[in-house]
Amino acid sequence: MTTRDFLVELGTEELPPKALKKLSASFTAGIVNALTKANISFGEVSSFAAPRRLAVKISSLSRQQPDTNVEKRGPSCKAPQQAIDGFARSCGVESNQLQVLETNKGDYFVFRAVEKGTETISLLPEFVQESINALPIPKRMRWGASRIEFVRPSKWLVMLFGDEIVPAEILGVTSGRKTRGHRFHYNQEIELMAASEYEEKLLSPGYVITDFSKRRAKIEAQIIKAGTDLGGTAEIDPDLLDEVTALNEWPVALTGRFEERFLDVPPEALILSMKENQKYFHAVDSENKLMPFFITVANIESKDPQQVIEGNEKVIRPRLADAAFFFETDKKTTLESRVEKLSTVVFQNQLGSVLDKAKRISELAGYIAATLNTDVDNAKRAGYLAKGDLLSDMVFEFTDLQGLMGYHYALHDGEVDEVAAAINEQYLPKFAGDELPQSNAGIAVALADRLDTLTGLFGIKQPPTGSKDPFALRRASLGVLRIIIERGLDLDLEDIVAKAVSLHKDLPAVDTATQQVTNFMLERLRAWYEDKGVSIDSYLAVVAVRPTKPLDFDKRVNAVNSFKALPQAASLAAANKRVSNILAKNAENNSIPVDSSLLKQTEEIALNNSVDALQNRIQPLFKLGDYTNALGELATLQADVDGFFDAVMVMDEDIKVRNNRIAILAKLRSLFLRTADISLLNS
Repeated sequence: MTTRDFLVELGTEELPPKALKKLSASFTAGIVNALTKANISFGEVSSFAAPRRLAVKISSLSRQQPDTNVEKRGPSCKAPQQAIDGFARSCGVESNQLQVLETNKGDYFVFRAVEKGTETISLLPEFVQESINALPIPKRMRWGASRIEFVRPSKWLVMLFGDEIVPAEILGVTSGRKTRGHRFHYNQEIELMAASEYEEKLLSPGYVITDFSKRRAKIEAQIIKAGTDLGGTAEIDPDLLDEVTALNEWPVALTGRFEERFLDVPPEALILSMKENQKYFHAVDSENKLMPFFITVANIESKDPQQVIEGNEKVIRPRLADAAFFFETDKKTTLESRVEKLSTVVFQNQLGSVLDKAKRISELAGYIAATLNTDVDNAKRAGYLAKGDLLSDMVFEFTDLQGLMGYHYALHDGEVDEVAAAINEQYLPKFAGDELPQSNAGIAVALADRLDTLTGLFGIKQPPTGSKDPFALRRASLGVLRIIIERGLDLDLEDIVAKAVSLHKDLPAVDTATQQVTNFMLERLRAWYEDKGVSIDSYLAVVAVRPTKPLDFDKRVNAVNSFKALPQAASLAAANKRVSNILAKNAENNSIPVDSSLLKQTEEIALNNSVDALQNRIQPLFKLGDYTNALGELATLQADVDGFFDAVMVMDEDIKVRNNRIAILAKLRSLFLRTADISLLNS
């Protein structure tokens, strides 16, 4: 079957730069999925995305769908002629053209035919339209008098199947073979004679690099070179690089300079101002200090680049001057004096002001520090000052700097280094995989802040729902768990949650909040372990015994995961399931002691003796939290457990013997439950 290359390009006004990659991926996927669903074969798929265009090129696309065999089963051969004729008419043939199908239940009329595949060119407009309709556009717009809606006004549409135009009208634009070049370098139409010419003709004479990844790589290389030419290193934020790539069709990196006096401002504020407001990249020297330069990417190859640079320098100067002004002004007011003013800022209607929250964080941070045997005063001080920078001019202008500016202002006020560091670290980790607080006070405040929010929201009966989590309680929970586990902290989650609950006033759900929050947080570990590649049954086995120390929980999960690899694991897991069922039906006998005088069979004596001996041997391992070696020791019971179940009738007619055997099993079961419920492991 013959094939052709297919090209579709939708030209628009400048597309939202932060959404361009997602729009391009969705556009391509929609068309590819439609072709696959229609059983149309194709070769390589190429996506193109630039500020004013979304395009897809598909090579070796089949010219039509494959023919398909159609078979429709009709009435029995013994059916009335009227029914047979009706079936034949529904198939578009005469009854004498029907075939006979022989089955075990008799003979039936059947219609068989070959349905010719539809030509691909007639299906493409629908596929493209459906893909456009499904693009992830949160807010569409209309333009002019038209009622057509899209993310940006549409300007042109190229649809070529080989060298043939695919007739279509999409978003109010009729398809053709004319695209457009760069808005400034080549603001003209470019006629494409075939789909294969697309990338080459837009590059020259069009001055458009249509491939997003190629354009991104070119920009990155230019920025790196610019940093090297400055004698430093350009720091490249991947998200900013994507955004700049989405803003330019013909990128040219240029280096500008700003006044060195601005370096007295915390570098993070300067970097944020350059990045958010101007989309500039920055460079650092060999000591990782900010250099007084910026790297911008222009969408034009200027004949006088110095003029472009000077224009950018004029724009950035007042931005950085604002940052310097905010910093100097903020330093005139101490962080502590700002805290009392937080009484005017509402944290949550039922949970009071941010000042109320600051006081609770201070108390809880002190409690956590005392539990960890670290400096209580520093933790309480840091907790009290933690939210003070929220009322500063700098944070009001750049909200991403909260915490960081508190750190600088605390140092300026003469606070001790650990207190200042804790103010900066309170928001860590900010996202999955982010760094954790390093200082003891920072750990205490980061935990206290999250726990205060969690207990408060649960306490007023506003837990997150399946689709809504406005206070990011799931992320807060994972932050707490990561800090405790990865920092190796011996903290009882239930204990510190209860303390956090006690610091709130008049919580409607005060009686249930501690258990609800603890359970909610332990449930978050399920997804965390899944992301780490730990099988879900290992988590379920541990959560079944509900250890409330996250570090201890983690040790148990890792131990169970190791235990599963042992050759005895499957047999012991199955035995534990059997034991669990027996004990559930005989709960009243689970706690009675074993009577040695009632032991008769060799197998039950062997199991009882092995359990007793092992109990004494692994007790120190449990105290050390060495669950891996404890389960390794328990694995040695497999032969005795299998022998017991093979030879011993647990439910003996003699009730004393029966209860005694159940007591042995209860003792066995309790040993495993010291780590986890391995009966929940998949065999």
